[in-house]
Amino acid sequence: MSSPVDQPSPWERLADVVACPVCGAPLATRDRSPRCPAGHSFDFARQGYLSLASGAAPGANADTATMVAARAAFLDAGHYAPLTAELARLAGELAPADGVLLDAGGGTGHQLAGVLGARPGAVGLTLDLSKYALRRAARAHPRMGAASADVWRGLPVRTGAVDLLLNVFAPRNGPEFRRVLAPGGALLVVTPGPGHLAELRVSQGLLSVDPAKDERLRRTLAEHFEQTSVVPLEFPLRLTAEEAGALVAMGPNAHHQPAGGPAAAAPALVSAAFRLSVHRPRAGR
Repeated sequence: MSSPVDQPSPWERLADVVACPVCGAPLATRDRSPRCPAGHSFDFARQGYLSLASGAAPGANADTATMVAARAAFLDAGHYAPLTAELARLAGELAPADGVLLDAGGGTGHQLAGVLGARPGAVGLTLDLSKYALRRAARAHPRMGAASADVWRGLPVRTGAVDLLLNVFAPRNGPEFRRVLAPGGALLVVTPGPGHLAELRVSQGLLSVDPAKDERLRRTLAEHFEQTSVVPLEFPLRLTAEEAGALVAMGPNAHHQPAGGPAAAAPALVSAAFRLSVHRPRAGR
């Protein structure tokens, strides 16, 4: 694999975006071992992502190798293509054509890569805590960089450097999200709708969707953001037994499955339901 020095894009543009996670100063991401003016030094992993959370514990919620492999198989098969297309459409309305896009908790980078594919002038950065996900995100798109970071510890991103922040089924740090957004920027959050995977929830005993999830989301972000719109998105998934298993294994439900595998045969037709909410920073925050 070529080094970031051999292939400066996207890190040439991300040099104005990424910050030192220790002191917040700019990082020389064009270098093989990025360093800030205070002397804090970091490295690109052999797989191409920038290690910025090396001093932090892996975290109980970091996706495992098995979860990441299942997610990659499911997403690469195109099952969530309508979601990716809707994210790309909204990004076209919310961010400039040459904007900076950040996916906080972006996993393998699949959704951000899809958005960048529809925005040829934009550059993107995926942040995640799972090294297994980051290995895939680092090569998901030629205009996207990937870096390790814990959303709860703060984002290694300069203040006001991001035009559009994506948050797809991931933790939300309201103060940090507000800090990194540029004037006029937007936060686009994806959460499960009430009917998401309803058939699998019945047959497999999966975790239920909290009926108060939308209200909790608004409360979590209310101090720093105003929710301006919500776009519901629903479509059917026709799945083989193997694909249904991957769908269960790629998320938190994997931790709640019986040791012997699925409790019952999975239905062939499963409902996908999402809510895409747009949030704008509150003035003066």
